Amino acid sequence: MNQTTRLITYLLRLGTLLSATGFIASTLIQIYARFFMESAPSWTEEVARFFFVYAMSFAAGIALKDHYYVSLDVLYNRLSVQQKSRLRLGISACTFILFMILTIYSVQFIVLGIPEKSPSLGLTMALAFGSLFIMGASVSFYALMDTVNLLKKQP
Repeated sequence: MNQTTRLITYLLRLGTLLSATGFIASTLIQIYARFFMESAPSWTEEVARFFFVYAMSFAAGIALKDHYYVSLDVLYNRLSVQQKSRLRLGISACTFILFMILTIYSVQFIVLGIPEKSPSLGLTMALAFGSLFIMGASVSFYALMDTVNLLKKQP
């Protein structure tokens, strides 16, 4: 793994950790407020949602890199070694293409969200939609790396 890949992985892990911590903290504030205050602040629900979406976006690329996604082995185990290799390459290439399309169109989505405001916080929705770019770019990056590595292993 080269220096750039290590840096991207580190930043995605840090983003996942901070987002998950923010999600837990805002949820704990909600719980505390519902039990010990007259009413829970309205912003805590929206903040929790933002943090959750970002935690998933940061973690998506890392999950692909470390092969944490669920897969069905029934068909895969019946294939020959060469067929397995081709299938993995095809899946990796299709994942790259799909998430590159998502990344490209997420920029337009972010721009459309600039004038919109979130209900409780009044923040631009471009902030929320930015999570799509992070997810698309990170999954595309690791899918491309996987595709290149699989192509190098092809006979």
